[in-house]
Amino acid sequence: MNRDEFLQLLSKEGQSLLAQIDYSTKLDIVKTITKLRAQGHDPALIANALSQAKLRKRAEAKFGEFAERMFFTEDALEQASRLQVAALHANRFKQAEVTQVADLGCGIGAESLAFASLDLKVSAYEIDEVTSAIAAYNLAIFDNIEVNSQDVTKLDLEQHQALFFDPARRNSKARLFNPQDFAPNFDWVIEQAKKRPSGIKLGPGHPHNQIPQEAEAQWVSVEGDLVELSLWFNETKRPNIKRSALLITPEGKYELNSNEPEAPAPTGPLGEYLHEPDNAVIRSHLINELAEQTNTHTIDPQIAYLTGNENITSPWLKTYKIKETLPFDRKHLKAYIKQNEIGILEIKKRGADITPEQLRKELSPKGPNSATLIITRIGESHLALFVDPAR
Repeated sequence: MNRDEFLQLLSKEGQSLLAQIDYSTKLDIVKTITKLRAQGHDPALIANALSQAKLRKRAEAKFGEFAERMFFTEDALEQASRLQVAALHANRFKQAEVTQVADLGCGIGAESLAFASLDLKVSAYEIDEVTSAIAAYNLAIFDNIEVNSQDVTKLDLEQHQALFFDPARRNSKARLFNPQDFAPNFDWVIEQAKKRPSGIKLGPGHPHNQIPQEAEAQWVSVEGDLVELSLWFNETKRPNIKRSALLITPEGKYELNSNEPEAPAPTGPLGEYLHEPDNAVIRSHLINELAEQTNTHTIDPQIAYLTGNENITSPWLKTYKIKETLPFDRKHLKAYIKQNEIGILEIKKRGADITPEQLRKELSPKGPNSATLIITRIGESHLALFVDPAR
């Protein structure tokens, strides 16, 4: 969205169009466009309003009821924190007795919204002019936020008590995976974060070897969806914690922590049950801690499945009862599926070079029954496990 498109949406006509578009039900796009054009609205404005309404609908997963009055861009919404996760960031600063924070790379304002809600004074900065204007609109209800369109690398950061960074991890073409391509540059961000109470939000796949020794690293999963890695420095870092996995569910929050060097989990034979750990545990390399907590072991040092002979109830695990263990052979699998009249087949994999969708086509499931198939590896042997969810 460019400047003119944003101004169009802010106009009385733009607001009126947005009010008429309801994505809460299945929207007939053709009928809606025809109706709005018959009212005399500009086609470009109609397209712009439809795109914004679609973004607002998508944003409900992150912003709840706030989404209906906010503005978004595609990239900014993609990178924005869910409000419940932004609230955790804000609480870090509150617990550190911070009263003022600079939100450096504020995007459309998710973090600043959470900071201000906890009565922190916020200086929000965003280099992109349109995104900055959107943030100012989204945050206008707060009188303790100042939004600025500036390059954060040109600022005197000494004026701020605490810092929060969300470096851009996308450009106009694609997602950026090399931290040195982030904007601002990752090395510069780390250098600034070490100087005062600070937090850095990153993608959950960020390399472990680029996490500073001084930081607490926390991987966050929301109902099984791994959403971020955050790094915490100085007063926002908790004592005696180097790595943390946090799981947020409707039932509550669960956390695994370690201050020890990474260690492999014990490995043993395949038991009666297979357990799939939450991705926050896998990415934080806390499998060993979870195995110890649940009295389980891995099936292979390189495969992130746990196993044992007990049906374990843990928020960190999806547990499956193993019904049948077969060698991974397409011909034999196809015969088994035909014999058991399996028509609905869920395929999961770990440590196997297959594409579930392609394998499903090859196996041609037909029949009234359903099954879950897990393709995995133990040593050099690939196995096909037919399993049932244990709960």
